Amino acid sequence: MLRFGIREFILLGVLLALPLAAYWLVFRPQNAEIAQARQEIEHKRELLDKLKQTTAQNASLEKANEEIRSSITAIEARLPSNKEVDAVVRQVSDLAVQAGLDSPAIESDKPVEASMYMEQPLKMKMTGNFNGFYDFLVKLEQLPRITRVPDLHLTRSTDTDGFMKADFVLSIYFQPEGVNP
Repeated sequence: MLRFGIREFILLGVLLALPLAAYWLVFRPQNAEIAQARQEIEHKRELLDKLKQTTAQNASLEKANEEIRSSITAIEARLPSNKEVDAVVRQVSDLAVQAGLDSPAIESDKPVEASMYMEQPLKMKMTGNFNGFYDFLVKLEQLPRITRVPDLHLTRSTDTDGFMKADFVLSIYFQPEGVNP
């Protein structure tokens, strides 16, 4: 028969305490470190995914910026310098004559600052056939320069059917000399 004495119980206690102590002192802290490391790895993976998405957008943003730059360059090419405004005024006058209208009376106002560019308003008065005036407006719209008509008053002629008198303001946008936006 087996007899258990104090020595055997102590040995049994040590044998049972050894795995419990190993769990509490070694495995449990290592499991906590492993769990924390996994959380850090997951967090870094999420940051890496966000970085990949942002990097992927950089190429499309660069392309969009390049398109915007080319659009701005194209628009700026349509802006005459203040030396070229006289040539644009001559073009407008020639367009009116070509459309069969009387030569327009043009009165220049003071240039107005419009953002990074200047706007030269011209008060114009012209008479002639309404169809010719319509053709003039169509050709004016097709000019390569940026213009607008902010104020237009048409008056029907009482003398001749189909004729009119037009008073309007034509604004020509231009780039002041020495300014590079």
